[in-house]
Amino acid sequence: MTVLPSLFLAHGAPDLVISDHTAKRFLNRLADLLPRPRAILIISAHWETTTTALTTAVAPSTVHDFTGWPSSLYELSYPAHTDATLIERTKALLDTAGVPVIEDAVRGYDHGAWVPLLLSYSDAEIPVVQLSMLRGSNTKQQFSFGQALAPLRQEGVLIIGSGATVHNLYEMSPEGTPAPDWAEGFDQWLFDCIERRNLEALLRFPAEPITAQRAHPSIEHFLPIYLAMGAGWDGGFARRLHHSYSYGSIGMACYAFGHSTDTTIAPIKERFKT
Repeated sequence: MTVLPSLFLAHGAPDLVISDHTAKRFLNRLADLLPRPRAILIISAHWETTTTALTTAVAPSTVHDFTGWPSSLYELSYPAHTDATLIERTKALLDTAGVPVIEDAVRGYDHGAWVPLLLSYSDAEIPVVQLSMLRGSNTKQQFSFGQALAPLRQEGVLIIGSGATVHNLYEMSPEGTPAPDWAEGFDQWLFDCIERRNLEALLRFPAEPITAQRAHPSIEHFLPIYLAMGAGWDGGFARRLHHSYSYGSIGMACYAFGHSTDTTIAPIKERFKT
């Protein structure tokens, strides 16, 4: 079975799905650049729990966890099913790593999960299991969780972290407004660290860089990239696939991690070279 990369995808504001944003167009093409996964394991910034949890309902609901957006967004659904085999395998891998996991048979897919999935895999026919983010966790913990889950990539499972490379809702501007210098500076720091494989610097967030607190007044939207990194870092390949901004202060950059020799990643590298 072909090894899949692990991905970090920016999900943006809820209206990304009805926009003509360049990030939406990138996500619309993403499935064409990867072998079709057997299943997807996704972690979103919008589900934090005191104990790591997995969605276990056969057909989780679509959670419209936002207010004040166009009414058409509340009519959207993502009717994917979960996968019992992936649930048990994920629990086993995390248990081996000393991470307790509980099952949540009520939780549905929040917009951090269903927005990028609806744009990338609109048929909703691939099984999807959502993993919660441990409340109060840090970069090292999320990276270690990703390392524990890395074997799933060899089993046809696409691991996705969903968040934002910059997420400051206090300084949002009208859509189309250029990103401020501090946002660009933070994204450049992230890009440079990943390109140079400077894991030590990456793990020092949010103490560094100096733009970190402004780019992420709260860190939950940035932590999912560390799980994606951990799942693919040992492969030696890390590339930015897309780079844009939404509403000025939401970073929409997307990244892939894995092996440079994987035929799964090579088309992405060529087509979305930064």
